[in-house]
Order: sequence, then C-alpha cells, then structure tokens
Amino acid sequence: MCTAISYHSKQHYFGRNLDIERNYQEKVIITPRQYLFRYRFLATHPHHYAIIGIGVIMQEYPLYFDATNEKGVSIAGLNFPHNAHYYDYRSTKENVAPFELIPYILGTCSSIVEVKKLLRTINIVHCNFSDTLPVTPLHWMICDRECSIVLECTKEGMKVYEDPYGVLTNNPTFDYHLMNIHNYMSLQEGSANNTLVPNKALVNYSLGMGALGLPGDFSSASRFVKAVFMKEKSVCGEGEKESVDQFFHILLGVAMPKGCVRMPNGEYEYTRYSSCCNTDTKVYYYMTYEDLSIRNVSMYTIDLDSDTLYEHPIT
Repeated sequence: MCTAISYHSKQHYFGRNLDIERNYQEKVIITPRQYLFRYRFLATHPHHYAIIGIGVIMQEYPLYFDATNEKGVSIAGLNFPHNAHYYDYRSTKENVAPFELIPYILGTCSSIVEVKKLLRTINIVHCNFSDTLPVTPLHWMICDRECSIVLECTKEGMKVYEDPYGVLTNNPTFDYHLMNIHNYMSLQEGSANNTLVPNKALVNYSLGMGALGLPGDFSSASRFVKAVFMKEKSVCGEGEKESVDQFFHILLGVAMPKGCVRMPNGEYEYTRYSSCCNTDTKVYYYMTYEDLSIRNVSMYTIDLDSDTLYEHPIT
C-alpha cells in the first residue's frame, strides 16, 4: 500500500510513501536525455526528457516507483491489486508495458495537457519485465504544478480521472474515493460546534475535537481521507526547508510502522521510504524507515546530455 500527494507552497512538490514488506535495495536514479530506452512494442527512444526518481535498475533498465522529469511532470505507481487489469496487444494503439509507462510518459510529456493527449493513444499491455518479475497491479497518479490526474486500467477499460485533491492511495477504484470523501465534509481544524443539543452546555474538552471522526487506521480509504485533511489544513511558509519539512510531516501522518499491518503470509508491510521532489528545482528529497533524516539528490548532479544511468543508494 502507498500514499502519494501533490503539494504547493511557493513551489510545487510531489512525493509518496512506499509501503512494502521488504527492502528491494532501491536507489535514486537519474536517467539522462541520451539514455536509450528500449521498449517491448515501440521503437527505441534515444532522445527524451531527463528523469529523476526512486526505483531499481534491472538489466540496465530503470524501473521507477515514482519519478519527475525535467519539465516538472511527475508520476507515482501505487498498488492496485484485484482491480488492475491490463490488455491484449492492439495494432491500432501505441502498446506500452506497465513497467514502461513512467519513462514513456516522462520522456515524452512536458505537461498534463500533453499527458492526457498521449494517454488517448496508448494501450497498456499485460507484459511482465522478466520471468522472475511478474506484472505488478498498479494505478498511477500523474501531475504537474497545475493539476493532478489518476490513471486506472480495469476490466471496464482505461479511465483517466481528474484528481482535485492531489492525493492517491490504493483500492478501491478512484471514483469510490471521490465519493467517500463526502462523508467527512464536516471535519475541521478548529473546535466542534454543539449542533446536537444547542440548549445544553456541551464544551470542547480538548483541542482537535473538530476533527473527531477523522480516520486513523492504515486502510487505503482511511489514508486517503487523512492525507486530504492534513494537506488541505496544512499551514506552511514559502521557504524550501519549511515546505519540504511540512511535506514529510504530512507523509509521516499516514506512514506505517513495522508491526501494525500484517499481510496474509505473515510478513509486515511498512513505509520503506518517503519521497518529496521539488518539481521546480528538480531536487529529490527522501527519507527511509531506518534513517528519518532528510537527504537529497539534484537532477543536475550529472551531465543530463549523457547516455549513462546514474544511481545513488538511499541506505
């Protein structure tokens, strides 16, 4: 399970919690403009926008979990089990494997307007990366500084949703989250109002009572509501440090400590890392479960006109 958010102060920030049960030796990966992307069904992609994000490199190929390109477009893939459904090859479409979607979009598009146009041309094909790496059921949050969208592939077809909250978690489908948030419209950051028995002297015996009913469990529907509440009520200055710190405070509010979420196989899911990319400056910040200090890597660490992947361990 995971949580992704888009956030504005003076600048725009995008990031996520990766909630997972094990360490995959993730790294910050920078893909320069001349790196040769080879696709399963498309022509090679030798010239594209530079990309920075976290993922793993397998067979000299960057498998991004979340990333931002040099134009400020960002994507995160989040777990979408039982609902995700990819399709057969279609000769009338641009066929893209799920693991290729992030580099394909980020390598090509400079805005959400361009992303929406591109999505009308593609078909996401049920195709695994390798025999040892099966197809991962995902849906995606895609944003720039202007807006956010959610992409879902289900048996009903590929759907693109406007995301007015700039938040994505996991199941159910995104239309459920858009409806479910209505149940919490009365939440507020201030004191509760006595509308139950106005003629009785009911008092707020604690701060925070305006948010009674705010979910606090780790389910995806609850994390969605809590992340929206914290993001919308966030008070933050315009400085870089204050903005980044605030972003991580929001993510930590929906993070998973080890031991709180047990999987059917007995393993525990936990927040392996949290990320925050300043999409204006292309500085990628991160913290890990083992080290909560905020570290960063700039996209401009390397020559962006080179053809060699750059990797930086996060642990």
